Amino acid sequence: MTPADLSRTVLHAVRRAVDEDALRAPVPARVRVERTRPGGSGDYACAVALQLAGPAALPALEVARILRERVVAEPGVGRVEITGPGFLSFTLDAPAESDRAVLAAVREQGLAYGHGDALRDEIHQFHHAREVRAAVTAQAVRRLLVAQGARVRTTCEQAPDPDWVRLGVTVDAYGTPPTPLTEIRPVPAGATAGELLERLGPDAARWGLLRAAGHDRAVLGPELLVQGEANPLFRVRYAHARARALTRGAAALGFTAEAAAYGESPTEPTATTADDAAARRLLDLIADHPGVLLAGARHRAPDRVARQLEAVAHAFFDFHDSCPPLPAGDEKPSAAHRARLAIAEAAGTVLAGGLSLLGIRAPEHL
Repeated sequence: MTPADLSRTVLHAVRRAVDEDALRAPVPARVRVERTRPGGSGDYACAVALQLAGPAALPALEVARILRERVVAEPGVGRVEITGPGFLSFTLDAPAESDRAVLAAVREQGLAYGHGDALRDEIHQFHHAREVRAAVTAQAVRRLLVAQGARVRTTCEQAPDPDWVRLGVTVDAYGTPPTPLTEIRPVPAGATAGELLERLGPDAARWGLLRAAGHDRAVLGPELLVQGEANPLFRVRYAHARARALTRGAAALGFTAEAAAYGESPTEPTATTADDAAARRLLDLIADHPGVLLAGARHRAPDRVARQLEAVAHAFFDFHDSCPPLPAGDEKPSAAHRARLAIAEAAGTVLAGGLSLLGIRAPEHL
């Protein structure tokens, strides 16, 4: 069960409780689940019972008890506890089962992994200045929201800069809107689209404009073109290219990825604690990807997506070095290699999908 699956499961439990008249409260549009903090209980926690206690005119602990009864028997949920003033803490089934579900979801959904319909009832109208960073940010926010089912329209104060097209930017209309719209106003880039395209090209320019939070100044120097580990964009794209190269290498050796081969350790038969930790970090980041995309959409923060891609790339290389997906020398491909390859391929898919939402290409060769 993925975090998105768990969120839908809890929301379904709320609907059931309301339909059965066990709760008299409005059903929320969405339910947020978060990874349990260090020292906490279970794998994930949810505060929906506290959210519903007031409208239901019941103590939060009672609301939590009502929801627990409707979640505890769901497939993929191992244990549900009530902690603190009414938090629901979830322990999922054996990690191997949960991880297989995540890898299967990535394989099935491809670049759309993490997309959903959580915001399907929302309509947004954004307005921005005739400034390149505002335009690129508005376009990225639009992509994120549309990926979550929302409908979005963007307008600009003046006629768009013709060079914006090369940065993947379009606007629906321009001029002073008849009614106030939500404004997208990050710190200006201090350069025109044409200047950035000439110095950096479209991909590095977009990354530089989107990587920093909107209230911070964008970094748009020549370091964005450095072909080395010090450049986060290069590292993200190289991790994707390396994941694709692993698939080609495995095909040449006559085997393919197999998530079903994943057991308690993807590093068997020579696992070490460090190896398991590297796999766990990468799998957790892959599982968190849908939540990051949804948060980026809700908070209009494409920088969150960029930072998560950096984290995935870093974890990918740690995993790659600790748990090589391809056999070396006379070693024969094993179930462990097929399982490691499945994890590496999933990481590559997450990187490509995230870059696509930011409007950045993910080359197969780099």
